[in-house]
Amino acid sequence: MTSFTFKGLMVPVFTSFNDDKKRTINYDVIDKYALYLKTKGVHGVLVNGMTGEGMTLNVEERKRLAEEWFKVTRKHHLTLLLNIGGTNVADVYELAQHAEQLKVDAVMVLPDLFFRPQVEEDLLTYVRDVAKYCPSLPVLYYHIPLMTNVRLQMWRFYDLAEKEIKNFGGIYYADANLDWALEAAKTDRKIILGLKTVALGALTLGFNAISMPLMNIVPEWFVELYDHVLNYRLKEAMIVQERIVKRVRDIGVHDQDFIHNIKIEFNKVNTGFQMGLTRTPKWTESKVRHF
Repeated sequence: MTSFTFKGLMVPVFTSFNDDKKRTINYDVIDKYALYLKTKGVHGVLVNGMTGEGMTLNVEERKRLAEEWFKVTRKHHLTLLLNIGGTNVADVYELAQHAEQLKVDAVMVLPDLFFRPQVEEDLLTYVRDVAKYCPSLPVLYYHIPLMTNVRLQMWRFYDLAEKEIKNFGGIYYADANLDWALEAAKTDRKIILGLKTVALGALTLGFNAISMPLMNIVPEWFVELYDHVLNYRLKEAMIVQERIVKRVRDIGVHDQDFIHNIKIEFNKVNTGFQMGLTRTPKWTESKVRHF
């Protein structure tokens, strides 16, 4: 099997948009962005995921972002996890082939969002078919049931996938139900937990890779938290965790609005470069502007 051994902090990065009618992408900030994250002590980036609004981008935009992030992650020694899912299956195959040519560190894929899998075997078939188009890369499944409404048992899917998909790399698990994550987890299995708040709980349960949008704003807090847990300083870790929860609450955790809110907050506190607004339906954007 193709292994993916990432450990540490993986930042789900924003996509920077210009302030024009089409919200075109500002590729010029990517190198500054990667350097900022590297100097803060994080270990990897997730590109074109939910935080990066990957599902609002066309194929050419996603390819260009993959190429630009590939260059800067090699330059700054960051791990690159690339989301290739969230579109029609032909485009997913094309994005998988493109990632294979680039030789990114790993890719992850969402389920089919129209013909949703009904049982774990359905999901296995879909992910296995995608994995054939990037055979040298670890392929992770992107489990985010709040957005996909695919609520299958991840422990059972993992059992099937590691037997049937030679380059299966693990699960990016963005769900508050940690019971299923624990069921799926074994010593040699890779699960990256995508969370909003409870990083400490995940780390103390033995998970060694976490990913949270707030890492964009205060990456140093997560570096501190990770170090405290590794060195068994639980009291100090709890203090940092309380700061994280308060910051998330202050920004506003309102499901899909959270990305809007946290991106606006990033632009407020970061003077080095700006990420622009989100590329989303006007009703959501209008509501967030008055947040």
